[in-house]
Amino acid sequence: MIIHRYILRNHIVPFLLSVFVLISVFLLQFLMKFADQLIGKGLSAWVIIKLISYNLAWMVVLVVPMAVLIATLMAFGTMSQNNEVAILRASGMSLYKMIIAPLIGAVLIAYLLIQFNNEVYPDANHAARILMQDITRKKPTLSLVPGVFSQEVPNYSLLARKIDPISNELHDLTIYDYSDHGSINIITANRGVIYFSRDREKLILDLWEGEIHTSDMFERDDYRKIHFNKHKIGMPGSQFLFRQSALGGERGDRELGAAEMKSIIDSLMLTRATYNERLSKSLADHFSADTVRFRFSGRNPSRDLITAYIRAENQLKSVRNIVLADIQRLEDNQTLINSYWVEIHKKYSIPVACIVFILIGAPLGTMTRKGGIGVAAGVSMLFFLVYWAFLIGGEKLADRALLSPFWGMWGANFFLGGLGILLMIKSARERTTISFDFLIKLVPKKLRQISDNYENS
Repeated sequence: MIIHRYILRNHIVPFLLSVFVLISVFLLQFLMKFADQLIGKGLSAWVIIKLISYNLAWMVVLVVPMAVLIATLMAFGTMSQNNEVAILRASGMSLYKMIIAPLIGAVLIAYLLIQFNNEVYPDANHAARILMQDITRKKPTLSLVPGVFSQEVPNYSLLARKIDPISNELHDLTIYDYSDHGSINIITANRGVIYFSRDREKLILDLWEGEIHTSDMFERDDYRKIHFNKHKIGMPGSQFLFRQSALGGERGDRELGAAEMKSIIDSLMLTRATYNERLSKSLADHFSADTVRFRFSGRNPSRDLITAYIRAENQLKSVRNIVLADIQRLEDNQTLINSYWVEIHKKYSIPVACIVFILIGAPLGTMTRKGGIGVAAGVSMLFFLVYWAFLIGGEKLADRALLSPFWGMWGANFFLGGLGILLMIKSARERTTISFDFLIKLVPKKLRQISDNYENS
């Protein structure tokens, strides 16, 4: 029992370190991808924090199995490097017994990840999508460039030929007002100041020493000119205000739990049965004996035969179009069902990968005899590429009905699980050493430095 606790304790620090490093990498990639949609929109820090928090859900789903593999490689690699594995084997403890505690831990992590996938992950995905849509709709903060017309405010064109960089005062202004579709309004002013109202619903433009030129769109002779010393214009500014929508509405397959998706599949299966029944009835009606019987007059058999042939041809074309439409509906229905089944299986197959990676990591760790994060990350990267290639490829094939959703999502686990069992048997029977030093070159220098610090500590 003490030995099992010791082996499990060797996994904790590498696991937490791996989770932190991998989430940091995913987070950096996320920020780089969406930086152009976030910068320059005047979003508060709280909105950015919420967006990151919601997107952490999918990162956790991907990172945890990867961290399990890295932690297992580091733990067993360190034990093998310190000859602890050899000592335990000499005392009669096989590799099968050494992995009992990590396996139990992996089962617990897989169970918690399944709960996370069904309870937290869908809601977080839904909230992230709604928040991202709100951010996308928000226009950047108004920016004026001297000598350039700004079209950012609806129904207004603003031109400031000079802007004071210290006081932000605008000089020599020309404003085209299109808010009244029945007239043309052109406003000029020597100087002005623009600012938001307190509720940010309006853009207020204070003008001094100017003129308002108004002409009717329909009456060319109707023209007015007004001089003013001070004038105020209220323009719509709500497009520059961030409003967060309430959660709700339609959800995609990645925003639902397994139970909810199964209910949708049941409804789609009932719809599919209706389509099949309608198709069968349509074929039976169009190809019945009464339908295909034609009347012959007897006066002109050749003409009657040609008429019957034309009618039959037209009827077959009509039936063909109806059948093709019903078949297309059935195919679309099956594609939708497959997409839901893919997401259901994915919610379970990815957590189960934690158990599979224990079977791979333990024998490989004893074979490499190195516990640094550099070797562990390099070896893990190879298996991650294989795993995600299987997973992504299986998802695409399942969505196109070329492979069942079950095999599309579980094929990677079966393949790597079988490979892990073979490696386990080989490692348990004989002492084998494998060098993966060439994979260290694939690991960034920063990770290598972390590895060196970890090994020296």
